[in-house]
Amino acid sequence: MVKRMILMLILVGVVLGGIFGFEAFKGQMIKKYMASMGGQPQTVAAAKADSQDWQPHLDAVGSLKAVKGADLALEAAGIVDAITFNSGDDVQAGTVLLRLRAEDDIAKMKALEATAELAEITFQRDQKQLLARAVSQAVVDTDAANLKNARAQVAEQKAVVDKKTLRAPFSGRLGIRAIDLGQYTTAGTTVVTLQALDPIFVDFTLPQQALSQLAVGQPISVGIDTFPGQAFTGKIAAINPKVDTSSRNVQVRATLANPDRKLLPGMYAKVAIDTGTPQRYVTLPQTAVTFSPYGDTAFLVENQGQDDKGQPKLVARQTFITTGPKRGDQVAVLKGVKEGDTVVVAGQLKLRNGSPLAIDNAVRPSNDASPAPADQ
Repeated sequence: MVKRMILMLILVGVVLGGIFGFEAFKGQMIKKYMASMGGQPQTVAAAKADSQDWQPHLDAVGSLKAVKGADLALEAAGIVDAITFNSGDDVQAGTVLLRLRAEDDIAKMKALEATAELAEITFQRDQKQLLARAVSQAVVDTDAANLKNARAQVAEQKAVVDKKTLRAPFSGRLGIRAIDLGQYTTAGTTVVTLQALDPIFVDFTLPQQALSQLAVGQPISVGIDTFPGQAFTGKIAAINPKVDTSSRNVQVRATLANPDRKLLPGMYAKVAIDTGTPQRYVTLPQTAVTFSPYGDTAFLVENQGQDDKGQPKLVARQTFITTGPKRGDQVAVLKGVKEGDTVVVAGQLKLRNGSPLAIDNAVRPSNDASPAPADQ
């Protein structure tokens, strides 16, 4: 019985020893594997930090507006008798655009003119008779009043006739006509739009903090997505003397030359206003910076000599940096990176201090100061 107990204990000890030995061996192998994995170079993309001139500027979005623009309409109702313009015509101020039928009004005006002529003849005759004391002064005064009344009625009727004719109030380009010949139109019905296109306004808003950097006559640059890559220049014409209390923004109006009439009222515009003198900053792609609440960081590439194969031994060193303004894909670095430093621009999420590096710049993030969408 004792021998059996001893034999069983020996077997149990052998089994437990095998289990614990296998676990220790497995842990050693895992540790060795992880140690070997930790020494593998991490593939990243890198770029040298360089210095660039940065022009401080304000950005805004706005809309184009005609210096003079109106939807033309008649004050009177009637049947369209004549249309003397074509859609899209350039017209001068005073050009007749449309007439309504006005025969009845013209006939009434002629009748009133005849009455006025008779009143004038009567007045002149009674003035002569007054000199001969054939009539009293009261009769002459009545004749003068009748003459003034007749002339006033003629002027009133002439105004009614004039309301049947539509004229261009200023020079500009007509839009598409909204009425047809023979159509009955009521007072106030839009006939056609007229827009003066050269020059043209651009209206935009800026925060009240920007007021100290704005002045009338300050140059601006405007980009229109209809004409990519083309900049239109102009000057600030007016600054609203009141700040909007709901948004704390101030409205600004600038004038643009538009000799080719490419720009049309209502177009969306991107406005850039240069302020101050250019500043020189160390510049990095924004992808090189890890932004976080406790501080912005970047990984510098350090060369620690050569490895056993004679290849450069590159390692990563994390550093805190102070960033400045941003433009497009770029960010200015005020502290932490010097001009000429090699900085990791992609792949830094898998790095830590001292991580060995392998640089592959086959694919690099964009580093454009003014990126624009590209057709794919």
